[in-house]
Amino acid sequence: MIYSINDTHDPRALSWVKSANIAGCDFPIQNLPFGVVEHNGQRRIGVAIGDQILDLAAAAALGFLRSMDGAVVASLEQPTLNVLMSLSPRQWSALRRNIFQLLKQGSPAEAQAAELLVPLSSARMVLPAEIGDYTDFYASVFHATNVGRMFRPDNPLLPNYKWIPIAYHGRASSIVPSGTPVKRPHGQTKADTAAAPEFGPSKRLDYELEVGVYIGAGNRLGEPIPIGEAERHAFGLCLVNDWSARDIQAWEYQPLGPCLAKDFLTSVSPWVVTMEALTPFHAPAFERPAGDPAPLPYLASDDDRQHGGIDLTLEVSLLTQKMRDAGMAPHRLSRSSFRDMYWTLAQMITHHTSNGCNLRPGDLLASGTVSGPTKDSQGSLLELAGRGTEPVMLPSGEKRSFLQDGDEVVMRGFCEREGAARIGFGECRGRIQG
Repeated sequence: MIYSINDTHDPRALSWVKSANIAGCDFPIQNLPFGVVEHNGQRRIGVAIGDQILDLAAAAALGFLRSMDGAVVASLEQPTLNVLMSLSPRQWSALRRNIFQLLKQGSPAEAQAAELLVPLSSARMVLPAEIGDYTDFYASVFHATNVGRMFRPDNPLLPNYKWIPIAYHGRASSIVPSGTPVKRPHGQTKADTAAAPEFGPSKRLDYELEVGVYIGAGNRLGEPIPIGEAERHAFGLCLVNDWSARDIQAWEYQPLGPCLAKDFLTSVSPWVVTMEALTPFHAPAFERPAGDPAPLPYLASDDDRQHGGIDLTLEVSLLTQKMRDAGMAPHRLSRSSFRDMYWTLAQMITHHTSNGCNLRPGDLLASGTVSGPTKDSQGSLLELAGRGTEPVMLPSGEKRSFLQDGDEVVMRGFCEREGAARIGFGECRGRIQG
């Protein structure tokens, strides 16, 4: 681990922003996630604190970050996080400490800094970075087994799964911030009994609960990132909904994998929770069952085995139009843990660059669907509804095999453990349109 627990993780620390001290708050002073808000016609970098956003460019202009490296201060004047992401873990950590001191209870700058706050409720959040490239992995062995069993009951996992972090290259241009409406995609589909495919709207629209990692400093073309260095290239995490048109996917995915079934839209949560904020929640990597192969040497390290997992709880809820009209709250469909991923974030980064592929600041790598070993921990409707044969019952009396128009999917994530302050990721939302 490149970060150690320090005073910015102290669970006793409080902020002068009172809402940050409320139990269960996603954004206490121990979190300080970065995002980009569009305010008064400008895009500004900020950090979430309680139910507010601190404008970092304004804070720097007023001299509150005077002790910072000039490159860090300059990066805060940008409309995206890409320049900040390109800096070093040492610079990120120094910025975090400065923000922590500014927002900490008793700060002498409280009165002036309070004028730089923007309410979260009135903020328009945009993508935090210009995402040049997007790669989606398939890192949950439970998800891979569940899906594989639907098509290959006797041999659900393909021979390479336990040897290699499987991934496909997704479409960066259709990644959108939480809250963006989801237009039902059109494409070719073919029923099993049909002689030919037809073109029309997807009838089997689904979500996939995933975690994304934004790349910080990249690597040069032809120079792989060793697994011991991988964490230095990770800026922070977000939530990802990899919307999937299952009927389009079933017809197109052979032999080269998904394309139009996935790249019509991918939603991400607006806040980037830094790797340093997640330090107290690192955990051992997933324990492979007896008989599974050990990772090849380039994908193995003692530090990754001991600390490569992250104890991150993930939830998916659904709100239908009927529930909305009745004033009902979203219904939780599943709860899973990022600790159950077969491959770690470091292994994904290292494998991605092992052939010399160059990653760049702001690139996004997604984990693939986060599913666990139990039915209530499965991260897609494809799994929960048994490929449509076991519809999910909702408290409104409705059933869902796949998503219908008006349905809104809400994803949330949080980390908590004894001796540490709970931190959250906020929400990743999307409502289906016809």
